[in-house]
Formats: sequence, structure tokens, C-alpha cells
Amino acid sequence: MTRLELSFLTFVPYDDPARAADSLRDAVNLFQYAEELGYDIGWVRVRQLERFLSSPFPLFGAIGQATSRIRFGTAVLPMRYADPIGVAQDAATVDLLSGGRLELGVAGGIKPASTLLDTVHGASERSFDDESQDRIARLRAALADEPVAVAPEGGFPIAPPGTPLTVTPHSPGLAGRVWYGPGSVETAVRTGEQGMDLLVSTLNTNDDGRSFEEGQRDQIVAYRSAFDVPGRTPRVVAGRIVLPSVTPADDELFADYIAWYAGRFDERGRPKQGGFGVFSPTHHGSPDEVVASLSADVALREATGLDVVLPADATHAMSRRILENVATSVAPALGWTPAR
Repeated sequence: MTRLELSFLTFVPYDDPARAADSLRDAVNLFQYAEELGYDIGWVRVRQLERFLSSPFPLFGAIGQATSRIRFGTAVLPMRYADPIGVAQDAATVDLLSGGRLELGVAGGIKPASTLLDTVHGASERSFDDESQDRIARLRAALADEPVAVAPEGGFPIAPPGTPLTVTPHSPGLAGRVWYGPGSVETAVRTGEQGMDLLVSTLNTNDDGRSFEEGQRDQIVAYRSAFDVPGRTPRVVAGRIVLPSVTPADDELFADYIAWYAGRFDERGRPKQGGFGVFSPTHHGSPDEVVASLSADVALREATGLDVVLPADATHAMSRRILENVATSVAPALGWTPAR
């Protein structure tokens, strides 16, 4: 059995604006705890103008100094409203300081939010998707140490005129650790053609009437068929909401979230109050029940990694408990062994 990689995703919630610093310190502690448990990667969700993390690289700098092995990444960085050169500089700096532990997940962003975010960051003459893809292409070129400008004649004497200029610092290998978060077969195929790794989340943007797992399985299969990078094996991480109860206290801890999620979506993962896409079910119950439901997940069978998506507003104690229960009671039965 091929070893499954185990990761987690946190939103780093700021429930109380006055405790924002405590929330960030809790995130560092969560990565430390995950490293002790043997997790391979910790991901952070990146949001803007919400009560969640918006600036991941300073946090990664702190996590890199507080840990020694666990990798960390963005899942995902919305590039429509990010400066690709600035991201390349920040990412390379963090990667070098951490010994090459950054995993850089990107996507266009949440398109319905463009009505608001265009007023904050500025509109584009291009479509949302075209602008996003242009910025992702520029980011990847910068990470690959490709020239982004040429030294001009006079006035800016940083190099002899005509010298190709690249982004500094450069972190070798980081360009091969860029992931994309698709929501459809079409975007999954494009990701494979572009040679990025794949991050499938708890949302499929296309709804063709099939189950969430079936739709996502086809994304992964199509991605693998399109991926053609000599010498590289594509990585696929699948995000799932996993809430195994080892004790009766766990049932109480998870009950409110399970009820909220069930009230928000129907039995097939469609939003009850309107919206778009199909959402993942929650995998909850005893460890044996959770193992059985994850084992039956046809999309997860195609993945190389399981990403435990923590509830957006999870308390620090709840997050730690989920990580512990998954690592000790669920993941080993799926083919995972703790990293050391």
C-alpha cells in the first residue's frame, strides 16, 4: 500500500478581534502539535475582509521557526487580487528560512466576491478568470527564476543595461511545489496541462446531478490524464471534514457543528438556501464508522493525500482534538504512518 500523506487545514479564525494575536499564536501551536502527531502538511485558508487569516507568509515565518519538519502551505491563495511578484518574493523568503518546507497552493479566488473586491483592489479589463490565470503564470515564472524585466538604459543602475532581472531571493525547488485548487473537470484538466499539483476541496463548483465524490473522482482522473511532466509524479490532496468521536465528550464537542452542517445542506450536498456547487459530506461517528465512510469515498481512493478540513470557527481545543483523533484512530487504517 502506498503511504497516504496526512494534512490538515485551518482558517485561523479571529472570533474576537481583540484576541487576534492569540489566534495567531494558537495557529503556531496547532502546527507544533500536528508535527508531534506526525502530520505531513498543515494548510491555511486565505480570506480577505473576513474574520480569518488574510496574510499567510508572516505566519509561516513564525511556524517555520517553531517547527522543524512539518510542511505548510496555502489552500488556497486567491491570485486574482494578489501581486504575483510580491508573492514570489515572500514565498521564496519563507521557503529558504524553513529549509524548503513551503507548499504554495493557488487559485483564482471566489468569483462572486469580485463585485466587492474589485472596489478594494481595482478592477481589470480582463475577465476574472483571465486576470487570475495571467497572475498565476507570472508567479510561476518568477518562482522558476525566469526574467521578469530587463535593466534599462540609465536612471536605474542596478545592473548593466540589457541584463535580464529575476526576482530575489530565489528558492530552488519551490517552483515544483505549486498546487492549484480546481472546482471542475475543466479546471482540473488545465491544472494537469500546466504541471501543477492538485488540491481538491470540499466544494465542486459544477453540479451535474452526481454525488460529490463521483464528480471529484472524475476531476482527479482527468487531471492525471492531462499531467505530463517528465520525471514528476503528480500529487493530489483531497479535503474532507473528518470528525471521529473516540469518547462521549467528543460527541458533545462536535454536535453543534454536525447539526449546523446538516441544516445548511441537503443529503446530496446542495445548499438548502440557494447557492452554487456541491459540498462534501461530513465524516463523523466512531473511528470505525469514519474509516468505513472514508474508505468508500471513490475520489479519496484516487488521491495521494487526505486533508482534514477543520471547521471554520473551530476553537483551538476542538482543532487539537480533531487532529489527535484522526492521527491516532483513523488515518493509520487508511495507509498513513506518522512522519518523523
